[in-house]
Amino acid sequence: MTFLILLAITIVCLFLALKKKKTFFLVIPFISIFFYFLVQIILVPMPFIDTIKFIFSLK
Repeated sequence: MTFLILLAITIVCLFLALKKKKTFFLVIPFISIFFYFLVQIILVPMPFIDTIKFIFSLK
């Protein structure tokens, strides 16, 4: 479901970027993916800083 929403956002933004010739619309999919990952990190039942440290300590 999430994949389809992000795909729809990407397709709509690509269409708008080509139609209106504004590059700002090409940034919106990246921003939406960033916010999706941020929400997923916040949903982890650990303190936020500990979660970030854990993610970056994975090898």
